[in-house]
Amino acid sequence: MSLIKTDLVKVLKMQYLFKFKANIDVFSSLIGIQLLAVLFSFGGFYHSTHGWGMVINLQQYSANIVICFTFIWALITAITITTKPYRHYDFTFVTNRLSSSLSNILFLLTVSVLGSITAMLSSNLIKFIVYMFLDDSIVLFKQPFFDFFTGMITTSLYTFLFCSIGYLVGAFIQYHKGFSVVIPVLFMGLLIFDGMTMNSTTITGFTEFYIKESNPFYFLLKTILMSSLVLTAAISIFNHLEVER
Repeated sequence: MSLIKTDLVKVLKMQYLFKFKANIDVFSSLIGIQLLAVLFSFGGFYHSTHGWGMVINLQQYSANIVICFTFIWALITAITITTKPYRHYDFTFVTNRLSSSLSNILFLLTVSVLGSITAMLSSNLIKFIVYMFLDDSIVLFKQPFFDFFTGMITTSLYTFLFCSIGYLVGAFIQYHKGFSVVIPVLFMGLLIFDGMTMNSTTITGFTEFYIKESNPFYFLLKTILMSSLVLTAAISIFNHLEVER
């Protein structure tokens, strides 16, 4: 117990800075997994075009694989910071579950933006290595800054959505260890169900709901709303843990 009246904003700032420094190794894992994704990206994506009796084969190099690996890293990172050793960091401060969850969310938002920036920049690294060591006949196109900026924003929103989902999964697992088995089994079962029915009804439908959205405003609204709902559910679970444990 503390007789000193605490300020939520002040405590939140201290917790955020502490967690940013304490979890600095997260960025090492980010660099490692993105470098691994860069190696997989050297194969490129093949496209074939037919016309006037000719077949033109094109090989495109992009950061798509790096971005996908970043999503997986974000999901795992969000689950990791919900574990008991990481939650014990909060005992350093006079705090509660709300400030703890809010500082975690700010940390996840930060790593989402930083991870997205490095993922987008990896496209230039891939093309440079391919040009220097694999194929000097590659055609390079200059990417306008606006396209890079919008791509970074989109990737950041996707990454933060994966962080939100991972944070909710971690909350469920902390609530009951049985969810560590139930959630993967349920996920795989829904994927199998989609494959057997050949319909986009569950996991596939949820993915297409975001990927096929062409309107930037609706995409922004969908992503922010879904992340907010998921994080609100996670915060509610952690608030309940304060009573239970």
